[in-house]
Amino acid sequence: MEDCIFCKVINGEIPSKEVYSDEEFYAFRDVNPQAPVHLLIVPRKHVERVVQFADEDAALIGRMILTANKISESEGIVDEGFRYVLNCNLGGGQTVFHVHMHILGGRQMGWPPG
Repeated sequence: MEDCIFCKVINGEIPSKEVYSDEEFYAFRDVNPQAPVHLLIVPRKHVERVVQFADEDAALIGRMILTANKISESEGIVDEGFRYVLNCNLGGGQTVFHVHMHILGGRQMGWPPG
C-alpha cells in the first residue's frame, strides 16, 4: 500500500482537488478528465481490484454508490445524465490498482464508452 498513488492522495501526500471526504471515501477531480465532470471516488480501505471485494464489503459497496449519487447531485449532473465506471485489471482499463469509481458527466455519453 505504501506505493499506492490513491493511498497517497487520500493521505494528502499527493495534492488533489477534493470534492468530497468522509470516514469511508475520498472523491477528487481526475487530473486527466475525459468529460467536463470527471471525478474519482475512492474507498479509504485499500482493495486493489473490484473482484477482490468480499462479502463483508457489501455495505461499503452500497454506500459507495449512495455517496456517488450525492456527489453527482452536488455537481449538477443528475438531470442531464452521467456515467459511473469501475475498471478491473489492465485489460479492463484499470491503471491504478486501488478500487475507484469514475463519475463522468457534463456531456453526451456515447456507446460504446470512450
